[in-house]
Amino acid sequence: MRRLPRDSGRPHDIPRFAWGDALRHVELVEVDQSMKDDPRRHPFRDSQQDAAAADRIPDTAQTRAPAYRLAFTDMDFLTREELRPVRLQLELLKPQMMLDERGIVSTIVLFGGARIPEPSRRHLAKTAALADLSKYYDEARRFAKQMTARSLESYGRDNVIITGGGPGVMEAGNRGAHEAGGYSIGLNIVLPHEQAPNEFVTPDLCFNFHYFAIRKMHFLMRAKAICIFPGGFGTLDEMFEALTLIQTGRMSRIPFLLFGKAFWDNIINWKGLAEAGTISEDDLKLFNYVETAEEAVSLICSFYGEASHAVGDGQ
Repeated sequence: MRRLPRDSGRPHDIPRFAWGDALRHVELVEVDQSMKDDPRRHPFRDSQQDAAAADRIPDTAQTRAPAYRLAFTDMDFLTREELRPVRLQLELLKPQMMLDERGIVSTIVLFGGARIPEPSRRHLAKTAALADLSKYYDEARRFAKQMTARSLESYGRDNVIITGGGPGVMEAGNRGAHEAGGYSIGLNIVLPHEQAPNEFVTPDLCFNFHYFAIRKMHFLMRAKAICIFPGGFGTLDEMFEALTLIQTGRMSRIPFLLFGKAFWDNIINWKGLAEAGTISEDDLKLFNYVETAEEAVSLICSFYGEASHAVGDGQ
């Protein structure tokens, strides 16, 4: 048997072809073991393994070239204009998968203004009217707390509070859920000015979006009730899109509650729309006005034929 030079890095009594076979055997054993550890049933290496392997490749002119990057790890490629359909799918899929993994079946949607302060900070409001709206921060907080207490009866599967994850009414909703000992969802979005989710969103259920359309879709996909608090352009956009989906039959009718009749009647002439014939009189029955958390809980329970007994202290 031909002996190999000492500097070959291989055992001296193993021929070249046998050493190659031995290496392949070791590689197969390693791959086989990784497959045994992998809960999936297919026999292929997964993308994470190959992404890690690609990071350990020799540094050459070829491997440094953008063309050589794995497509799914190449951010320059993924953010190209032509990849928008893929990014839309990813934003739809990621929260969907994670909410499914948590077993969340239904949500209670809270829309409302980011500028509405909590009562203790009403003196910082830019207008007297905005300061007066601070009472709805407390109502959103109390409502979320009561609904989360009900959610806990289903081990957090139903009636999970979902907000935009920002300040104001959104913070109040997440805060109430947190105080009730439950968890809540926050659907944040990248805006030109720096922002961060409010501190009360459950971290594992806090998502960030690039596309407004996909974000709004996630608000409604599991919605058991929609609650609209006073707000601005963003709140109006969310409210009218949801109302339109229900009006046109693209979404099943669910409790649609407007907190603060005086506010909504002041900014929207609902009867004027009906009198002009641009909506029907029946369309005015798609929503209800409420003023308190207790009214909202009672209407939701009545809609679904559930007892509206008090759950939690509601404070």
